[in-house]
Amino acid sequence: MRYAKRGPLRFTSHRDFARAFERALRRAGVPVAFSQGFTPHPKISYASAAPTGVASEAEYLEIGLREPVDPEQLRLALDTALSPGLDVLDAVVADGASLPDRIEASRWRIELPQVDPDVLVRAVTVFAAADEVLVERMTKQGRRTFDARTAVISIDVDVVSPTPSGDSAVPCAILELVVRQVTPSVRPDDVLSGLRVVAGLEPPVAPKVIRLAQGTLTAQGVIVDPLDADRDGATIGGR
Repeated sequence: MRYAKRGPLRFTSHRDFARAFERALRRAGVPVAFSQGFTPHPKISYASAAPTGVASEAEYLEIGLREPVDPEQLRLALDTALSPGLDVLDAVVADGASLPDRIEASRWRIELPQVDPDVLVRAVTVFAAADEVLVERMTKQGRRTFDARTAVISIDVDVVSPTPSGDSAVPCAILELVVRQVTPSVRPDDVLSGLRVVAGLEPPVAPKVIRLAQGTLTAQGVIVDPLDADRDGATIGGR
């Protein structure tokens, strides 16, 4: 299944979404399968969830069911049971490689209010020319230093799109990224940290980040929806 986090609901944490999704399954009467053992859990697997505060049009999960269900009816039932802003967009039969194996890269859009696009172009040029850009981030294992450059497949400044506010008097630079899935993961905020390291770019206000797509990556740099391989399925059923 593919779902979106939009508007204020982008601040929903992954844990909060998981709880909301389990409640939606119950409200919609979905025949979800459960794990075995003393503490059974619904068979739900999430793939590469976006960070809290980041909007997304391309979040993915898998669920195991006890019996066949029509994909579109399932999508509509769950979309209705979830709050507006947590929107179920697509559902297909999982019939092939596991979902995580189909996610190799993500496409991101970062809006930087009050940043001059020309300033961002210069910073991106320096970043793209670097062989390595070391940044730091606090992780569960403590503070780690890693390369934010190698995972970035493409980085560009969108100089065509209008500013989100529609006010040309207020500059808003827009950054477009394609980032490969690596360990540790390289997130949009890591790339922004890298731009600060190599070019001193300091956005005066918090950026707005949205994930536009994620999936397999072609030789031409195109991201393919991981559900595309299963479009011929007619029903969703237990596996």
